[in-house]
Amino acid sequence: MSPLADVLRPDPAALAAAFVVDLAIGDPVYRAHPIRLIGASLGWLERQLRALGFDGYGGGIALFLLLAMFWMPVLVGLMVLAHRVSPVAGWIVHAAVLYSMLALGDLLHHVWRIEAAVRSADIDRARHAVRALVGRDTDRMDDGACRRAAVESLSENLTDGFVSPVFWYALLGLPGIVLFKIVSTMDSMVGYKTPQYLRFGWCGARLDDLMNVLPARLTWLLIAAIAFVLPGFSGRKAWRVGLRQHAVLLGPNSGWSEAATAGAIQRRLVGPIWLRGAMVTDLWIGDPADPQLSAAADVGRAMLLTVVVGTAVASLAMAIAWTRQ
Repeated sequence: MSPLADVLRPDPAALAAAFVVDLAIGDPVYRAHPIRLIGASLGWLERQLRALGFDGYGGGIALFLLLAMFWMPVLVGLMVLAHRVSPVAGWIVHAAVLYSMLALGDLLHHVWRIEAAVRSADIDRARHAVRALVGRDTDRMDDGACRRAAVESLSENLTDGFVSPVFWYALLGLPGIVLFKIVSTMDSMVGYKTPQYLRFGWCGARLDDLMNVLPARLTWLLIAAIAFVLPGFSGRKAWRVGLRQHAVLLGPNSGWSEAATAGAIQRRLVGPIWLRGAMVTDLWIGDPADPQLSAAADVGRAMLLTVVVGTAVASLAMAIAWTRQ
């Protein structure tokens, strides 16, 4: 098989290594991180396009095309060059790039930092850690609100931070996960509904919605299936709450995993949210008969569910990749 074919196909061993290292260490921090480089180039291209007057829908579409046409060949070419040095070097670079594009471990580690701060009665440190995950006011959050925000962010980002990239990797190999990360980075940097980005960010936001459609619903199904067999969890509620309440939350995809998690751990999430001093919602997600999430054990169960779901997703993807060897 040619080096290019080796680059294009998913590698089960590389995915296993990337998944284990990601869980153990979290997201690597280094200057040449692929997502950091993609983000830096996105910012530069945005400035150039706007300077040329391309600050509407066309500019956003051009931004996507330019990013894809540059980064896809660069990363694929890097894999081919590494493989030509030696198959082992090619595999190491493949696994390293893959590891840099997974975010499950980092999410879990950040949730644990919030939980550790709450357990040590350092509410200011807990609020500061929550602020890195959410855009709401944190100054009036108590222990329970900090824990809910942590679990909400964990469950919401389970899809676009892990399931979706692994899904596209299993389907299209490294080019698939790179393409997803380009789109995801566009959504996070320009996909806002503000006057500045409403038109320019439309392409990135809509592509991100599209690429998360199937993974979001797969995450809901896996959460429900796993909750059926895990002691103390409820598969029935995960199925029902996910199906009935996913649309209550903003966006077409993020609500599936968050609502399903609330049902699975049998705790209500969200609650009162304040933004710039005003309450913007007092919505609760979950079975109305369940208590609100507030205890350390609730966070532990949510983290356990996330790890098991992530392991199931990685295992499925590895099985798919194995059949394509």
